[in-house]
Amino acid sequence: MALDTLYTAETPEGISLSLRPAGIVPRALAYLIDLGVRTGLYLAMVLAFQPFGGLGVALTLILYFLLEWFYPVAFELMRHGATPGKRAMGLEVVMDSGLPVTPAAAITRNLLRAADFLPLLYGFGTASMLLRRDFKRLGDLAAGTLVVHGTAVGLHGQLPEAVPRAPARELSPREQSAIVAWAGRAATLTPERLEELACLALPVTTPDPRPVPTDGGATRRLLGVARWLLGHRSQGSPP
Repeated sequence: MALDTLYTAETPEGISLSLRPAGIVPRALAYLIDLGVRTGLYLAMVLAFQPFGGLGVALTLILYFLLEWFYPVAFELMRHGATPGKRAMGLEVVMDSGLPVTPAAAITRNLLRAADFLPLLYGFGTASMLLRRDFKRLGDLAAGTLVVHGTAVGLHGQLPEAVPRAPARELSPREQSAIVAWAGRAATLTPERLEELACLALPVTTPDPRPVPTDGGATRRLLGVARWLLGHRSQGSPP
């Protein structure tokens, strides 16, 4: 299942993220898990609405439609960006930029499952995935999305020395990955560009980001947070 390639995405802030697109095997297993979940929910609906006769049949058909087409959308728009099947396989759906999937993209990629299914048993979708290094099916191509392994991003270098410091607030996994990736690129960026990017993260490094430091203080603080996130906390300073 680890026979995948790397995909490099750059955020609007200029931070490079290394993502690992998920291949056909883990995605197929995730689909089977989700199919089992949807089947269980459908059977539960049938049993629940059976006593209501014709009205129950109508309600079952409506809910089946919503379950079939919007089950993936609802889960992909949640914090983890993944259905139960994808979460079980350690996968998540992101935009090509590495950012969280948008509602429009989630709806597009899932409505186009009908095209991926043609001519039979996801024939077009499978062919598309096998012919591309990023394993995108037709829905992903149209929506600009990517299914990736939800592991930590790869660094582009060693982290510079800095005093570890805890962040000023709780960080999401994506924010943590972005900070570590930024720190890993420190050796490839000019001090001015490094400081410019670090200033964007001032709310993460200090409760009161005013006044904005101009002497490299934002860089030192964010590097400290990056080292703290990687477990170097013995010398940590208060946020």
